[in-house]
Amino acid sequence: MASLPSITNNPDIRFLGRLLGDVIRAYGGEELFKRTEYIRSTSVDRHRGVAGADAIDQGLDRLTLDETLDFVRGFMLFSMLANLAEDRQGITTDEGADVAHTLTRLAEDGIDRAQVMALMQNALIAPVLTAHPTEVRRKSMIDHRNRIADLMALKDRGIDETEDGDQVDEAILRQIALLWQTRVLRRERLYVTDEVETALAYLRDVFLPTLPALYARWDRALGERCPSFLKPGSWIGGDRDGNPYVTAESLEHAMQRAAETAIGHYLDAVNALGAELSISTEISHVNGAVGRLAEASGDHALSRADEPYRRALSGIYARLAATHQKLVGKRPPLPGPLTGEAYHTPQELRDDLASIARALAANGSGTLASGGALGRLIRAVEVFGFHLATLDLRQNSAVHERVVAELLKGAGVEADYLALDEDARVALLRRELESPRPLTSPYAQYSEETAGELAILHAAARAHATYGRECIRNYVISMAQSVSDLLEVHLMLKEAGLYVPGEQPQAHIMVVPLFETVADLEAAPAIMADWFALPEVAAVARARGHQEVMIGYSDSNKDGGYLTSTWQLSRGSTALAPVFEKAGVAIQLFHGRGGAVGRGGGSAFAAIQAQPPGTVQGRIRITEQGEVIAAKYGTRASAMVNLEAMTAATLRASLEPVRLAAADSERFCTAMDELSATAFKAYRGLVYETDGFRSFFRQMTPIAEISGLKIGSRPASRKKSDAIEDLRAIPWVFSWSQARVMLPGWYGVGAALQAFPDKGLLREMAAGWPFFAATLANMEMVLAKSDMGVAARYAALVEDRAMANRIFGQIRDGWQATHDGLLTITRQTRLLEKHPALETSIRLRTPYIEPLNLLQIELLKRYRAGEEDPRIGEGILLSINAIATALRNSG
Repeated sequence: MASLPSITNNPDIRFLGRLLGDVIRAYGGEELFKRTEYIRSTSVDRHRGVAGADAIDQGLDRLTLDETLDFVRGFMLFSMLANLAEDRQGITTDEGADVAHTLTRLAEDGIDRAQVMALMQNALIAPVLTAHPTEVRRKSMIDHRNRIADLMALKDRGIDETEDGDQVDEAILRQIALLWQTRVLRRERLYVTDEVETALAYLRDVFLPTLPALYARWDRALGERCPSFLKPGSWIGGDRDGNPYVTAESLEHAMQRAAETAIGHYLDAVNALGAELSISTEISHVNGAVGRLAEASGDHALSRADEPYRRALSGIYARLAATHQKLVGKRPPLPGPLTGEAYHTPQELRDDLASIARALAANGSGTLASGGALGRLIRAVEVFGFHLATLDLRQNSAVHERVVAELLKGAGVEADYLALDEDARVALLRRELESPRPLTSPYAQYSEETAGELAILHAAARAHATYGRECIRNYVISMAQSVSDLLEVHLMLKEAGLYVPGEQPQAHIMVVPLFETVADLEAAPAIMADWFALPEVAAVARARGHQEVMIGYSDSNKDGGYLTSTWQLSRGSTALAPVFEKAGVAIQLFHGRGGAVGRGGGSAFAAIQAQPPGTVQGRIRITEQGEVIAAKYGTRASAMVNLEAMTAATLRASLEPVRLAAADSERFCTAMDELSATAFKAYRGLVYETDGFRSFFRQMTPIAEISGLKIGSRPASRKKSDAIEDLRAIPWVFSWSQARVMLPGWYGVGAALQAFPDKGLLREMAAGWPFFAATLANMEMVLAKSDMGVAARYAALVEDRAMANRIFGQIRDGWQATHDGLLTITRQTRLLEKHPALETSIRLRTPYIEPLNLLQIELLKRYRAGEEDPRIGEGILLSINAIATALRNSG
């Protein structure tokens, strides 16, 4: 595909685009290449202002249905390759987002290394992988993309030939040819086991090797070994909210496969160390600890009689193999000739490895013990244990209410729990939690729902006994709205022995309330104050040292719009801090972010730094969802950048002095209250109070067709309803992105900016308040990716033309007001004027996205008119995939 000289100066994009053009010509034919190139060049000319939109239409009209499918694939592949090229050039990273730079910056503020280390001792930073369905690409496509990234890295180093003897450029061309011939769409829906395997691939191929390498870098920057505070988490296999396919069996499968992955990695590493540590007692002294490990190993081979390190590692390997057999239920691929006792805990394995490290350190200069493969393995065991990633449980509070009501009734405790008010529920639950008596009976018959929930908890208890308590630490309660919602989960945990009553009650799994809607966020501080007011709860929290609260970006946005959601999340976090301080418990916020700005997306580095003072304290967890996982953790290089940025931002947010004066903070917050109220009214007025809006949304956007994408195991709606309230936030945001409206990322803000009288104050806030600056920056990106001209053509799909014109007119006017207000505040003449790299990135994509949108609209018309050619439906799904790839953070 020809390059775009006036649109991009990125040599990688030029190179990959040219190879893609060669592939299209070779495999699609000269005619397809010419037609594709005509549409591409015409679209480029239109966005340069030298051609009209009708020229693109003419080119698209000449395509046959078969050519349409090939054309969409070609433009999608270009976008995928452009994404790869940009990621390699660091366009999506943040300046100064590394730990070494952060340490220097903190030192300038008077924060020394000892204070940093003290924070790290009690810190936790956790990216939590979830199966939220916004990744439209098949794993096969991502794998080919990653191979191209690896080959491009060879080119960077001036290497022309791979280890296998292939020319690098030819190898890249072959991978692009394979991409062209790889099926884009999934034929079958994903199952939970599929989602587990996808997550394991990232954990195995990226996180396991990358995190120890990052820690080694940080150890060098700090001048000493830092604690293992950055650890991955997962929801996949434990998140049951709205997903009936997550069961006790899927939980056990996820845990077992995770253990198999972690222990398999350790076995390979120990085997490699055995080959490396060929130290002989004839040359070097070996201390007693290694000698004892060698003697206990059972390795009496004469060829290794003078090589105690190798013999010791043989014993460690044998014990690891036995651990694999015990936890996974089968022998490892290379079981080894020796037998040993399985390790009871990862700490036992770490202790053996540490003994070897200490022995190496005692000899010579200690060079052999300082880092290297052994140091990386020790760090991996600390971080990943036998469980690989901490798995969260999650369920909706309404399910817990029904389960607890059934248990109490069946035990003869309370006939109608659901009829009780909040005070009565709390009193009853507290009495039951004081008693060791179980409510369940092996002779009772329970509903399918209750039996399933109890089975999950018993599976969690077995996982604790098998893999250690780190394997499951948190139970997230969706739609948490009261103290009883939290106590109900404690009661259920008690049935599985995971909550233990007594003078010093113990909760082996922490209950985590998820506050999602605007009203929930406003109520969160009062709920947590009442929670900590219970003496037994306060005792458990103080013994643990922290309590987590999850805040939801997606549903609060769908409920109240972008500005109100963003502000209420900040307000709620700020109001929670003194509640936790009074209780003597550290706050740990879990941010439920998605990829799109309407679901909390945008720069994690900027978002963490913009958190309210006192709400980070070294502890933060963040969901990583859908397409964001591949974008941030698809390769080791990108994972290094993004994990380091998350860490640097957390250190800065926790330790940097507050730079905003109290008086300014008060003025800014008062202004935000006013802006939020106006934006909320405008958003609610459109989405929930406008007659016909529900029909308008479902006819204008491809929401119905999106359900045809096999991108997740979870249904799109919570209930069988077409109400906006019941629609999950992901398809809500995803649909608006496809239609190029991006409404969840900006609507209502224009009305707020327009109505606010003091524009000078808004400029002051944008220049001096990280929160407001980040809010505007994310919105600006969304506005730049939207296109009201294209959106108007989607609006033409709505059958009631008068309704369509009325509602779309409101949306278009709102966009213009938001656009103009943003430019006024930021003192720019155009969007992204102050962000040239991002502007170039989006400008590169625009000529590729618009033809896809126009094709999608035409295919939607034909599909909805009843045409039955299966290629039409496939074309729609391909276009959804291609547009999402080009937009990047669309779901």
